[in-house]
Amino acid sequence: MDSPAPAGPPTAPVALGALAARTVLDTEGLRTRVQKTLDDVLARQVATVEAVSPHAAPLVEYVVDLLAGGKRLRPAFAYWGWRGAGGADCDEVVVAVTSLELFQAAALIHDDVMDDSDTRRGRPAVHRRFAQLHRGSGWHGDTERYGMAGAVLAGDLCLSWSDEVLASCGLPAEAVTRGRVVFDRMRTELMAGQYLDMLEQATMGTTDDDPVESARTVIRYKSAKYTIEHPLLLGGTLAGAPDSLLAAYSGYGLPLGEAFQLRDDLLGVFGDPSETGKPAGDDLREGKRTVLVALAMERATPAQASQVRRLLGDPGLGTEGVATLREILLDTGAADRVEALIARDVEAATAALARADVADDARTVLEGLVVAATARST
Repeated sequence: MDSPAPAGPPTAPVALGALAARTVLDTEGLRTRVQKTLDDVLARQVATVEAVSPHAAPLVEYVVDLLAGGKRLRPAFAYWGWRGAGGADCDEVVVAVTSLELFQAAALIHDDVMDDSDTRRGRPAVHRRFAQLHRGSGWHGDTERYGMAGAVLAGDLCLSWSDEVLASCGLPAEAVTRGRVVFDRMRTELMAGQYLDMLEQATMGTTDDDPVESARTVIRYKSAKYTIEHPLLLGGTLAGAPDSLLAAYSGYGLPLGEAFQLRDDLLGVFGDPSETGKPAGDDLREGKRTVLVALAMERATPAQASQVRRLLGDPGLGTEGVATLREILLDTGAADRVEALIARDVEAATAALARADVADDARTVLEGLVVAATARST
């Protein structure tokens, strides 16, 4: 789990070269500043909720714990989108980009409910924590339903707070109005992508749509756009960037966002749980119809395809079943093909950035963020 860096003055942009991804994300002291903003926002919300009733405190407490970790990728891309468009460093823009962390928290909480996930960032998922509270207190009613209801409310609060933080960030009203167009589109597109993800798991690739293209559409709208492209566009739009720069940001951000999610899909199957914060093979238990799985099914033998259909999405999938699915993903060449897609997307993003008329200090960091977004570990 990421921990906030020690407090201190912002650091100047530096040549990134072989610096670790976390160092890139710490440029200008950004992660520390985002965490402080989150702490301030959540402290105010704790006071508001506890004034209603101390019994409502878990609604914020569990969000505080969730937001104690994370790479802060989305605020980083938004901040450097602002700087790349000529915006000066200021506390107001840090507040504005912190709204993205609250929006992501809403998405994660609701996603874990829909996927019935047990963990997030090495802790019990929010709905599991509410269920544990219900069970441990010996309350009446259905424990799991209580957990889901509590998580839905916590996620809704995060969504509301994200809007509140952007609206009150302190930037000029006309800038916030421009940025809200991007922010609102991002939220709607993510919800649509989340629904498509749910639909893919329900239909199990039985529609007439091409499974690989369907999976790529899901990652584009559920993850890629809101992770990188839209944060860049938000930062650029807040700074008044011209259309040409916004187009360059899209040319860089969309393929990089897809590469980010493709890497995440590989880590969801082959990653180290101590780094991913989720049990090994959890994506397989949840039945995620990823590009990785779709590519495997394209080349699977009838016997392999039958095993995938039988094992994928089994919530009780054990070590042996995970190993079987991993072997199929390797034997069919699906994992190698995903690596090739990542390399292709990274190349496209790098080329788009090279052509962009972006400020030099931001260019250096955005080049480093390519590595931070697509590294082989979290």
